[in-house]
Amino acid sequence: MKNDIETKEILSVYEHIIQHGEACEDGKHYQGVTAFSDIDGYTIYLKGSGVQLRFGFHNTYHLDYEHDKHKDDFLKKIENILNEV
Repeated sequence: MKNDIETKEILSVYEHIIQHGEACEDGKHYQGVTAFSDIDGYTIYLKGSGVQLRFGFHNTYHLDYEHDKHKDDFLKKIENILNEV
């Protein structure tokens, strides 16, 4: 998979959502993206537009999605949040 997002950008977006997002059942929600982590905090997740990004050990990530349009919408939301950081 081509690296669409820099790992430091994922962490920046995650932190921004955690700081500025509204609490929801899954974690914190901000501008269409939900951020949460597993119980030990080693794996973080960003979810929105039918996409789930899993970021974990060794600064690797994986995007789960069914359609390219979902991925494109998700990446656009990530980019918009990055512009605020």
